[in-house]
Amino acid sequence: MQLAVPDLVKDGFTNKFIYNQFGCQGENISPNISWHNVPKDAKSLVVTMYDPDAPTGSGWWHWTVVNIPVDVTALKRSAGNNPDLLPKGSQVVRNDFGVASYGGPCPPEKSDHRYQFTLYALDIDHIDVNEQTTPALIGFMVNSHFISKATVTYNYSR
Repeated sequence: MQLAVPDLVKDGFTNKFIYNQFGCQGENISPNISWHNVPKDAKSLVVTMYDPDAPTGSGWWHWTVVNIPVDVTALKRSAGNNPDLLPKGSQVVRNDFGVASYGGPCPPEKSDHRYQFTLYALDIDHIDVNEQTTPALIGFMVNSHFISKATVTYNYSR
């Protein structure tokens, strides 16, 4: 599988995609994401955005979209903030900011963080979740059922 974040390729995280709290003043819009070469035996997809460098001891989940149909090849810009832009059947679940939406980067000042976008192909067609399902539970379900994954990483500091 190959994964790309076209909005970030040229300029990285611009103000458009940065969080809008905790001292950051971005627009907090989720970037578009695209992929191809999903395994033929995949039954659903999951996309995550994760910061392994967050000073929490366990990283920080910024965005998770589950139950993406396998015939879908992209998430539109702003899909993390506008459910009407999500593919039919897909669902955004709670991030570590405590809300079911995209939460952009906002690392501590003078700190460079890695932001990992990962696409998982699963061997099940549906994860039974709601908007309050925790990132840890999603991680357990995904790691129990993924057959392939692809990750791209972008750094951001302020």
